[in-house]
Amino acid sequence: MLATQLRYDLLMFSRELFYLIFTILVPPATYIFMGQLIGDNTYGNGLSYAETYTPSFILLITFSVIFFAFGFDKVMNRTTGVEKRISISPVPERTLLASSILKSVIITSFGFILIHIIGIFVYSMPVKPLVYLTSYGFFIILNAVLLVISSAIYSLFKEMKSALVFSILIFQVVMFTGDFSLPVSQMPSFVQVIANMNPIYHMNHLFIDVWNQQLTFDSSTLISFGVIGGVFAAALVVIQSSRRKKV
Repeated sequence: MLATQLRYDLLMFSRELFYLIFTILVPPATYIFMGQLIGDNTYGNGLSYAETYTPSFILLITFSVIFFAFGFDKVMNRTTGVEKRISISPVPERTLLASSILKSVIITSFGFILIHIIGIFVYSMPVKPLVYLTSYGFFIILNAVLLVISSAIYSLFKEMKSALVFSILIFQVVMFTGDFSLPVSQMPSFVQVIANMNPIYHMNHLFIDVWNQQLTFDSSTLISFGVIGGVFAAALVVIQSSRRKKV
């Protein structure tokens, strides 16, 4: 039953042009475009463009998929009455949730592979299987954290239009404050303040460090884990509160 539901969910995702543009097309296109503009630059700790932005754009696809195809999708189902029809269907709720989570992980894993392949063939990034295996493990952890945060945020929306506006705005905010476009260090101080409160910014830098085997447990790393952990804990509280209201 889970395999059938998962196949259906993946098929429905492939038919949503809005999801495909924001999750599968925009990040790789931006990755290639920015590489043509600033690909010759050297970044923190002597990293090249590919070493810095390959994990960044993998994370951007992950964020986009989880917030649009998982979080926003739940709001759409709730507001259009699909959720009520699902509740009386013969398919168990746990199966539907598991399918939705697996769908997100499969699509984000496709993004992981896609950006990686672009990095190898376009930017001559060296192939390091063991390093990428470690990176993929950390990537799965980030998936789990983002799934919880997304579930908490979108549980607060009762209207699809407001959720859609929020989704588009948050995508732009994350692009500019998550170090996915221009370096945050070169932006105005108020943008840097917002970035330091943004868990995606901290996830991005941790993922870059893991990807390049440069993760060290210094003060900045502990702050990053603290911000992510704090937001994750708050998300769990919101989800628990939302469940109590349903009961």
